[in-house]
Amino acid sequence: MTTEFRVPSDVLDALRRYDRVLIAAHARPDGDAMGSCLALAWALRSIGIDAHVFNEDGVPGYLRFLSLPGPVLTSVDQLPCEPQLIVVLDCGDRARVGEALQPLMDRVPTVDIDHHLANPNFGTAANWVEPSASATGELVGLIAEALRAPLHGALGEALYVALSSDTGNFSYGNTTPGALRLAARLVEEGVDIASLREKLENNWSEAKLRLWGRLMGETRILESGKLAAALITRGLLAETGASREDSEGFVEQLRRLSGVRVALLLREDEKDGTLLTKASLRSSGDDNVRDTAARFGGGGHRNAAGATIHLDAEKSLDAMLPFIRSVWDKRL
Repeated sequence: MTTEFRVPSDVLDALRRYDRVLIAAHARPDGDAMGSCLALAWALRSIGIDAHVFNEDGVPGYLRFLSLPGPVLTSVDQLPCEPQLIVVLDCGDRARVGEALQPLMDRVPTVDIDHHLANPNFGTAANWVEPSASATGELVGLIAEALRAPLHGALGEALYVALSSDTGNFSYGNTTPGALRLAARLVEEGVDIASLREKLENNWSEAKLRLWGRLMGETRILESGKLAAALITRGLLAETGASREDSEGFVEQLRRLSGVRVALLLREDEKDGTLLTKASLRSSGDDNVRDTAARFGGGGHRNAAGATIHLDAEKSLDAMLPFIRSVWDKRL
């Protein structure tokens, strides 16, 4: 494939039509979600649009080196005024932006830009869902170019973070030629990728190091070596002094084990006094973990998916095992 995606005209029309735009992505944002939001905000501001970024969990600590076009809002009460348009990025459905924005989305036109297969096209003003795109950042990059926003400085750095995050630094099977060409254009515009990799990768806390050490030692090799599972209980986080953010990226390490077809990270959390577990699944090639996540109300991509289970980590593992087996046993 040598051609890139084309930005739909109704998406560009909607972005140009309004003076006040709110940009949001899923809660607990990863590099693609936050990088895409910041890049789009910079692009819209370059053409005179008052763009703000919202995320109920704010900017992850490991991404705080990125330059912001303004404060990232974490509450609707912080909005300077009601937006005329909401742009939702990297959300497989509108619920993933969190509860706080739902009333606003009921009355304000919405543009949905995403790369998740099961996205129902929930935008009321326009939708651009490209499941074959490597990252939402790939689509945002094309929008920035269509708006003639320069791909350097803060905008370019945010785009690079978005692209590299969802492609495993351009090594996963979802990496498209278009993503590589966009990265090349960023470099041509002066984006210092060596400096960005340094900031992205060499920023561990001691607590994260201790947590990963424990996880390495306690990882469970199950199903005759086809499944590697790591459980992060609230007790383990307390013992190591680590945060939930410190667990990000560990599931990818489990895929390095020879013979492992599914990597599973189960991290306990609490919401409104209720214990729950965040499940992250990874696979390679044709092994589909998205369907397993969907069994528990989650979703994602064929080789990277997640779900929330209202059980502790141990019981979540027991509940998921029969469905994980279906990844390699198609009779189940």
